[in-house]
Amino acid sequence: MPGHRHNTGRRAEINRALPRFHLEISVKAPDMKKLTQTGLRAALLAATVWLPLQAHAGLFDDDEARKALLDLRTKVESMRSDLNARIDTKSDKSSTLDLVTQNEQLQQQIAQLRGQIEVLANDIANAQKRQKDFYVDLDARLRKLEPREVTIDGKTAQVDPGEQRSYDAATKLFTGGDYKAAATALQEFVQRYPGSSYAPNAQYWLGNSYFAQRDCKSAITAQLVVLKNYPDSPKAPDAMLNIASCQTELKDKAAKKTLQDLIKQYPDSTAAETAKQRLGGK
Repeated sequence: MPGHRHNTGRRAEINRALPRFHLEISVKAPDMKKLTQTGLRAALLAATVWLPLQAHAGLFDDDEARKALLDLRTKVESMRSDLNARIDTKSDKSSTLDLVTQNEQLQQQIAQLRGQIEVLANDIANAQKRQKDFYVDLDARLRKLEPREVTIDGKTAQVDPGEQRSYDAATKLFTGGDYKAAATALQEFVQRYPGSSYAPNAQYWLGNSYFAQRDCKSAITAQLVVLKNYPDSPKAPDAMLNIASCQTELKDKAAKKTLQDLIKQYPDSTAAETAKQRLGGK
């Protein structure tokens, strides 16, 4: 029959077209992965719309053709779902990779900050140590400049460190037998520290330094300063006795009167006892 031959021809044409169409989709499917998500979905939607329209052009009256179209549509839908899933998975993986990258960058920044913090902490510790050392050194220096409490001839006195060093150096020269250098050092001391508690003693040892050099005139002059400026000093009686010794050395008759004055002014002193002995022997 003509209609039967017509349908048979249509069926044969469909059977020839389906494999070719399926082949084209199968071949092109991998290429679609390269498309963007929007492009893939648009292509699938166009294929879904296009296939029914083609089937409507004379194939709806054939059950096998309809079944073939339904199968094809199912395959297309399956492919679309699969591609969507792949696209979504790729998007998730991309987001995950971005997060991993950001996390690595943050970890690097944190490591850098930790390194900077360690450097700053070390700098602060060093600065604190230097500051502490500075204060310790400053305190030590200030202590060296602070007056010291000493006992001079039974009396307590405040003496500056520099003053103490100068006096000790001068008397050390005297005890070492360098009387000339001792006289120079003692003279400088009394000029530099006239109000020092060591001044009476320094003036007395200055006179003794001159006497040790057989410079009796300079010795008498130095000891008279002791009697004039420091009459209450424990060294005053000894200064008078030293003057009497120098006068005797110079064959000055005033030596006897000096000894008498010594006994009168400082009767309880050791120098007065020596003076009595000298007078009694004459």
